[in-house]
Amino acid sequence: MSDTGHAIATHALSKVYDDVPAVVDLTLTVARGEVFGFLGPNGAGKTTSMHLLLALARPTSGTGTVLGKPLGDREVRERIGFLPEHFSFHEHLSAREILHFHGRLYGMKRDALRRRVDDLLARVNLIEAADRPLRHYSKGMMQRVGLAQAVLNRPDLVFLDEPTSGLDPIGRLMVRDVIAELRADGATVFLNSHLLGEVEATCSSVAFIRRGQIVQEVALATTERILEVELRIDRDAALVAEELRQFGRDIACCGCVVSMSVEAESVLPELAKWLTSRGIGLYSMQSRRQSLEDLFVSAMGGQEGPG
Repeated sequence: MSDTGHAIATHALSKVYDDVPAVVDLTLTVARGEVFGFLGPNGAGKTTSMHLLLALARPTSGTGTVLGKPLGDREVRERIGFLPEHFSFHEHLSAREILHFHGRLYGMKRDALRRRVDDLLARVNLIEAADRPLRHYSKGMMQRVGLAQAVLNRPDLVFLDEPTSGLDPIGRLMVRDVIAELRADGATVFLNSHLLGEVEATCSSVAFIRRGQIVQEVALATTERILEVELRIDRDAALVAEELRQFGRDIACCGCVVSMSVEAESVLPELAKWLTSRGIGLYSMQSRRQSLEDLFVSAMGGQEGPG
């Protein structure tokens, strides 16, 4: 299997541990230069899927490519960055020493490595603590070291597993900015995060995984999401519920309040005009687009929370 047009392409990729399926028929494509969100509840198979793509685990069946080469290709690995959800560095070393160590593993030249390390330490706000042993770092500071390590080699593809874990709001904004910079440089980012607001703000598309299987993919930048509308009228909403179906669906009534879903904002003036023509008083009309959280809950069948 070869796909040079995508950063990631898999077909029916599966992983079974002791007869227990962890990933089932994972089939997806991630375009080059895309920020791709990978979402699911705890235990859904997100981390195992990442490990398969990174060749840290061998698939039971199926095929895949990363940057146009088969999974595990040695040359491709040099072009990948990875921030695991749970990682540890040698705590007696400083952030500067850790980054220099990883840079040497990448074969980076001494002068270029020194400049790159200095730039990254400044970018993740660790200049003042750069020479302090990591054992004195907070969880948030360690997370920033991990992020710097993940982008040290100017990778073409970056896997970020819960990159904002332990970070305060300023730190989360910094991660968002780093992701935007990676995308501007042409890199592809594969992001797993339980903070759906962060995913919605940074990703161009997402896939929802449940019990090892992808259940839905959504292109956030182009998808026209359903508009949810709440009306308060001057009578029992149940009396007009059936007629309102011409404007939308998922109609629910509670006293004088009716909730419904419509396809586009252009429906709202027509809806208000229809109510007025029937002599129905419209006291209020509120609308909002489906959020990523709404899409997540729908994809999970409303039975599982974000993980």
